[in-house]
Amino acid sequence: MPQRTSNSLLPEWAPQQAVLLAWPHENTDWAPWLPQIEADYILLTQAISEQANALILCQDQAHKLRVSERLAGHCKRPPTLLVQPYNDTWCRDYGPLTLSEKSSLQLLNFQFNGWGEKYHAGLDNGVNQALKPLWAAPLVNVEFELEGGSVETDGLGTLLTTRHCLLESQRNKQFTQQQIETQILAYLGLDRVLWLSNGALLGDDTDSHIDNLARFCDPDTIAYAICNDSDDPHFEPLTAMEKELKQFRTRDGKPYRLVPVEIPDAQYNEEGSRLPASYINFLILNHCVLVPVFNCSRDGKALQGLQGCFPTRKIVPVPGGNLIRQFGGPHCATMQLPNQTVKQQVFNP
Repeated sequence: MPQRTSNSLLPEWAPQQAVLLAWPHENTDWAPWLPQIEADYILLTQAISEQANALILCQDQAHKLRVSERLAGHCKRPPTLLVQPYNDTWCRDYGPLTLSEKSSLQLLNFQFNGWGEKYHAGLDNGVNQALKPLWAAPLVNVEFELEGGSVETDGLGTLLTTRHCLLESQRNKQFTQQQIETQILAYLGLDRVLWLSNGALLGDDTDSHIDNLARFCDPDTIAYAICNDSDDPHFEPLTAMEKELKQFRTRDGKPYRLVPVEIPDAQYNEEGSRLPASYINFLILNHCVLVPVFNCSRDGKALQGLQGCFPTRKIVPVPGGNLIRQFGGPHCATMQLPNQTVKQQVFNP
């Protein structure tokens, strides 16, 4: 059993040096919509480059050249393109998690098994180790399955997550619930867990990642997905989740400031199956928040509600309609890298 580290998981709003992405290509599941998703990745990278350095994985040299051509002239900070093969583009779930105490940083490389052995993940699982020459902080390999999209922290020692993903799926099956909780807290340097037992979105193959359901916006504020249509199958599970959130308390023993954000109008794939669209899959950057929008009637209200959660940051809408075709959003597609995690010469060769 691991000893609790003196470092602790940094919250997403910690100052960022860079953001990791993995660019779609013709051998990924994006093949049917490659021109559309590449256009959206250009906009996503452009928005990121206003705030931090974009560190982009490419499949091979030919793909790197293609990505360079697509991004030419679009970015405030020139992106850094790296040839490093990967299975999937959702680097949130295999990118490194950053711990910090004062000036000390540590990158954790958890095991990734394709969201509970649903997909091949051998290449994804090797990315962080392959990029080790780039890291300015020590990379620690952890023999435990954990995905970045499954955990949220307030930066004060609290973990917010879901039971379904961490306890009830094909992850870490050899451990009991108590062992899983103890290990996660120890590895991440945290001291308490807020477990959500309810809340799920149709089509979500991550087994209810927290980043589609409820997010810390600051240590006292949680934005969360809600459904106000009693005829929608999401109404009951999200209402039950809301009741749980109302029972949670901050470290000071006070109720959280809860901000409900209604899920978008129903989104479907070509076969007519519901997709797990959520405005909660936003990405916090240094001075703005990237929020997926779906060209639907609820976009405006969602953006307005989230602006109230981030009064000092600009809310920037980014296209979500193509990202959701593969069940994700801008948060799933990225992993923030806090200051001093990447060697500076990577961006200034």
